[in-house]
Amino acid sequence: MAVYLIGTLDTKGTETDFVREQLRACGVTEVVVVDAGCLGEPQIVADITRETVFELAGTSLAKVRAAGDRGAAITLAARGVAELIAQRHATGAVDGVLGLGGSAGTTIATSAMRRLPVGIPKLMVSTLASGQVRPYVGDKDILMLDAVVDIAGINRISRAVLGNAARAMAGMVTLNAESEERTNDKPLIAATMFGVTTPCIEQARSVLEGAGYEVLVFHATGNGGEAMESLISEGLIAGVLDITTTELADELVGGILSAGPDRLTAAGRAGIPQVISVGATDMVNFGPVESIPDEFADRQFYVHNPTVTLMRTTPEENGRLGEEIARKAAAATGPVKILLPLQGVSAIDAEGQPFDDPAARAALFESIHAHCGAVDVLEIDRHINDAEFATTAATALLDILRSRKTSDPPGGAGG
Repeated sequence: MAVYLIGTLDTKGTETDFVREQLRACGVTEVVVVDAGCLGEPQIVADITRETVFELAGTSLAKVRAAGDRGAAITLAARGVAELIAQRHATGAVDGVLGLGGSAGTTIATSAMRRLPVGIPKLMVSTLASGQVRPYVGDKDILMLDAVVDIAGINRISRAVLGNAARAMAGMVTLNAESEERTNDKPLIAATMFGVTTPCIEQARSVLEGAGYEVLVFHATGNGGEAMESLISEGLIAGVLDITTTELADELVGGILSAGPDRLTAAGRAGIPQVISVGATDMVNFGPVESIPDEFADRQFYVHNPTVTLMRTTPEENGRLGEEIARKAAAATGPVKILLPLQGVSAIDAEGQPFDDPAARAALFESIHAHCGAVDVLEIDRHINDAEFATTAATALLDILRSRKTSDPPGGAGG
């Protein structure tokens, strides 16, 4: 088994060497040390030199040193290490990746980790691990371990933390190697859920699982949508039940849970079956009330809990959301259907609830009809969390999947 150990050996050589020996002591048969440093001289000998790293980034160590730009050097090192890991993984040579560092080392090592698929152990010992780690983790299963003290020498704290990191990595790669059941033969369905659409997904999941599918539920909190899009792009997903498209509202209006502009595109590009709805598009997410930007002071809010405040989308915003959903669905290269729950799109968008707004819903639905092209749009006179709506959505996806198996070639026209 091979663990790739990434460090800037001009500043973290001693610590990297300590982790290498700890991994070997735990039975890791091959530890490949990658030097991602550049400006100073390496403190220990690497298995993959910095010269190789920068060549993979399309430049040379001499050019990087001549430029004398630390920020540019870090960017290039991240690019080179990521390319190295991707190439080695393609040959089956990567069983795990372990990195250690401060802001530079974390940027470099996690760039490589994000190139790997879910399931391969990824562990980053970082001085930044107790803060905002989304830029480093992205949509992958990266384990961030707080270094507690700076990674500057071996002392009673760093010895414990780095030793635990080595033992954790050794345990993960060993168990992966020994696992007898590495895959599940059931085809995978991706489904999107929010707290306010949970009943819908629970019912739909039971229908899909009863039909022999395994359902992966993604919480629509930005990172969840990104993770789903990534797995679709990797070819792991057979079909998508995209009930909860709320992340598009955050991207449009400026909330904190955006999944980026490419949300709702991977399934269309891949040509896989998808059923789309408008779950939780009635809301934009912010943090505590005091964190909401002043520009939204006159808007309608609902305090979900002390750390999450929801803002009702307007009819104008719903019109723009409807257009985006419809255009992305219409651009799909595979079969797609849009389902509209006429009585409400979330638990708090229902008769008597805080976000009940028939005008906003009408703007959303009319815009979808106006821009969907040949996509089949089905209006259902139910609330999104009604069992009948959920069952109809799951059954619609199953019908597409069954039809696709018998008649529709990959990449066929949507609709």
